[in-house]
Amino acid sequence: MSDTIWMTAAELSAAYAAGDLSPVDVTRAVLDRIAVADPAVNAFCHLDPETTLAQAAESEARWKKRAPLSPIDGVPTSIKDLMWVRGWPCRYGSLAESDKPVPDDDPAVHFLRSAGCVLVGKTTTPEYGNSGVTDSPLTGLTKNPWALSHTPGGSSGGAVAAVAAGCGPLALGSDGGGSIRTPASFTNLVGHKPTFGRVPQAPGEHFGRLSASGPITRTVRDAAMMMNAMAHHAPMDWHSLPEDGVDHTAGLEDGVKHLRIAYSGDLGFSHVDPEIAAGCRRAIDVFRDAGATVEETDPGFPDPYGWFTDLWRGLSAEGALDMDAGRREKLGDKMRETSDSGATLSLEAYMRARRSRTQMIQVMQEFHRRFDLVVTPAAAVPPFPTGTESPPGWAMGNSNYETFPAPFNATGEPAISVPCGFTAAGLPYGLQIAGRRREDALVLRAARAFEKAVPLFDRHPAL
Repeated sequence: MSDTIWMTAAELSAAYAAGDLSPVDVTRAVLDRIAVADPAVNAFCHLDPETTLAQAAESEARWKKRAPLSPIDGVPTSIKDLMWVRGWPCRYGSLAESDKPVPDDDPAVHFLRSAGCVLVGKTTTPEYGNSGVTDSPLTGLTKNPWALSHTPGGSSGGAVAAVAAGCGPLALGSDGGGSIRTPASFTNLVGHKPTFGRVPQAPGEHFGRLSASGPITRTVRDAAMMMNAMAHHAPMDWHSLPEDGVDHTAGLEDGVKHLRIAYSGDLGFSHVDPEIAAGCRRAIDVFRDAGATVEETDPGFPDPYGWFTDLWRGLSAEGALDMDAGRREKLGDKMRETSDSGATLSLEAYMRARRSRTQMIQVMQEFHRRFDLVVTPAAAVPPFPTGTESPPGWAMGNSNYETFPAPFNATGEPAISVPCGFTAAGLPYGLQIAGRRREDALVLRAARAFEKAVPLFDRHPAL
């Protein structure tokens, strides 16, 4: 069963349907892999093998009756520890949270459970998702399977480390400023941030007006299958979009012929690692060769670092409003600093940030009248060594290494990171593709076209 851990969800689904594999055997193989790999990478913060295997047995029975709940019924799936899973604790990477089991599922988890996914465990996150690296007071340091001395990114660092290490082909992450796409870029994975509201979230979720829950997978098809399972309306989330009946796997192989694509190597203001700049610049020829019209141009908005940070700080302070002194005392330094600075943010500064966000949305709406898609590097740097919040020299302003993903959190547009290449040192990096709101299927289709031309999904780290 050693090869089983590297099978995609689509491959597992086909094997279940043919009777060649059993969800129970696959889940056992994944749990065995976790036992071997997780001590090295520290991807998981909660495991419950008995419950997980019981879910696998129920899935196996459905497949035997030829009555699966969905194509991904029985596929091992991990959940980031910012989302509730009924009967398991949700600690948010923080000593300030209780270890008591929670009573309900997060909406996205509910839909994955309803699709028959086998939930294998909770994955690590920086405290409340408030960092670009995954190192929390509760769970410590999570490492990149491609280079254990390097970070997998954050805040979905545990989620990508699990998938990259062979500990299940599917993971649910969340992305408030690149927290799915940057870690996916750092680990040779596909990470999709859906249109805001397309995948429902729990009410009151920290950073909920910037963040979106989405799939982390090895292939674009697997991400599309997860989107089919999760992209539903949930009345409890007032941002949740109406049902649209879109099948994200339909038309996935239709390519990019006649699409109008803008390529921006720096968004007009960002520094970029030279290897990544060169690699992504070469990558756009894939779209030209596939029949798209590609123009190198920038959307035209200024560096959002300052006002985006103000929005983030304000939302962080809002999330800490109900904490009593005892809980606040248990916060780590990073989270306390962010929430305290947000609490002292002036109303004028916060309103200016909101106005700047609106202006960026307007700029992108106008830009999308000319272009169907925008392509950029997914992250400005490759994975960097652990023990720091950012690579040397990339901490602020136009040197912020997460320059590329955050604008599409502000606009609420769908954006995906797809594997693009490896540096001379063997470290992965990704390409970002973004599109108009509600056009997730088109973004996935373009990512699949690139994946077919640059197939890197069968490369795995040698832990």
